[in-house]
Amino acid sequence: MSQVSAQSVKELRERTNAGMMDCKKALQEAQGNFDKAIEWLRAKGLSRAAKAAGRVAAEGTISSYIHAGGRIGVIVEVNSETDFVARNEEFQKFVQDVAMHVAAMNPKFVAQNEIPELEIQKEREVLKAKAIEEGKKPEMLDKILDGQIKKWAAEICLMDQKFVKNPDKTVKDYQNEMIAKIGENIVVRRFTRYELGEGIEKKQGNFADEVAAQVRGS
Repeated sequence: MSQVSAQSVKELRERTNAGMMDCKKALQEAQGNFDKAIEWLRAKGLSRAAKAAGRVAAEGTISSYIHAGGRIGVIVEVNSETDFVARNEEFQKFVQDVAMHVAAMNPKFVAQNEIPELEIQKEREVLKAKAIEEGKKPEMLDKILDGQIKKWAAEICLMDQKFVKNPDKTVKDYQNEMIAKIGENIVVRRFTRYELGEGIEKKQGNFADEVAAQVRGS
């Protein structure tokens, strides 16, 4: 199979909304030809996510996940187009996986467009001060900061995080796979995460790392 660039994979993903690994395989199979890669994805049913993405999803379910011992709890709302799909076993498993991931990885937002501009600017100022202290060249600061902000945003947003049960894909990739499989638009709308004693001054323990380790081992 031919080698493909990360940029080509990114462009195909943006055009089809298929998973990153599926886009890479499609381009390899098509020897880098975008049109043939898209046809390959269609034949596999993986580009259905793109067709479904614009459709309204107002049904679905609200589900919860409680980590063993009651230390961390999550409530998540995931929408589908129909109540029929909301009762689908695979859909329900996806919702539980998302809730479990939130418990383990503690994202702050669903997607990057939810991050307040003020919060982005504050983080940029912190990173800028650190870069100056480290002696980074002034003419390189903007480029360095752009890359660091992009990385920071991906780390705190659910859709861009590496899926805790399979770090080879993001949560967005997993969602797209479910859309392709089920044939309906699926939207993770919102979540709330609770951690026992949060906000109370106490001896710190990283419950999130503990949950993540247990999830990967399950």
